[in-house]
Amino acid sequence: MRTRRLGAEGPDISVIGFGAWEAGKGAEWGEAPPDDQIVRAMHAAFDAGIDWIDTAEVYGKGTSERLVAQAMDARRDELTIATKVAPTDEGTGFLPEQVRTACQASLGRLGTDRIDLYQLHWPDGTGVPVEETWGAMAELQDAGLVRAIGVSNFDRQLIERCEPIRHVDSLQQEFSMLQLRDRELIRWCGEHGTGVVSYGPLAFGLLTGAIGPETTFAPGDFRGPGGEVDELFGPGNRDRSLAVVDAVHPIAERLDATVAQVALAWNVAQPGVTAAIAGSRSPEHARANAGAGDLELDDATLAELETVLSLGPG
Repeated sequence: MRTRRLGAEGPDISVIGFGAWEAGKGAEWGEAPPDDQIVRAMHAAFDAGIDWIDTAEVYGKGTSERLVAQAMDARRDELTIATKVAPTDEGTGFLPEQVRTACQASLGRLGTDRIDLYQLHWPDGTGVPVEETWGAMAELQDAGLVRAIGVSNFDRQLIERCEPIRHVDSLQQEFSMLQLRDRELIRWCGEHGTGVVSYGPLAFGLLTGAIGPETTFAPGDFRGPGGEVDELFGPGNRDRSLAVVDAVHPIAERLDATVAQVALAWNVAQPGVTAAIAGSRSPEHARANAGAGDLELDDATLAELETVLSLGPG
């Protein structure tokens, strides 16, 4: 498994990470998987060379962090742990004292004395100035409770407001062959020493090849009609998304890889991207995702895939 440094000053991490957002909750994906299955998937990922895991206080209302603690067990010093604090009402909040409280609570659930990467989950909409919140993050770093600090779902303007206070080590952003809107922001981050870890690199299942035109989703699944990702799954958009998948199939076969592995390898080959977060409920899928960390695409294949992207929803 290849590794890269996260930004200018962050830790070295494997180019594929494990996303623990499904752990302890299931509404968005139907019925929640058993906890022991999630832990087995984490173990499979670690055994396959993935050395970092991303979680958050809001995932399963803390359950995800507790399952991460269970899974890492004696491997703590071998792993990089990333978690996040969210604004109210879903999270603890972005006031400085709330950020400190959230960090201590995450440390307790994770059963560790430090968080390797602590992130702001999404921009605050309650009026708390980002400078106050980021100052609290810097204080946690100075106190040794967190090693690196980052943001998620931020735009360039917000990142630039943080920089005079403390360098932004990382940006976590949705990015895939089917979701390209932040491509220039990601490139800019790479040029300015901010690492990027992409989430949704498999477009919530579309780029695995397991979803077809007739696939239906359980009630409450955010991929269903009128859900949060209609830009990928909505009327007309799903057809365009699947056209990309169909075009990737022969490329994957030529490379003796899966569509998902090609999609992940493409992702980490993009300018600015440090690593891609691939979540899974299945040990088998976790091992397969890890295999993408050894797949390097040559310039001709990347150019071929660039042509394929024009078929997608944009």
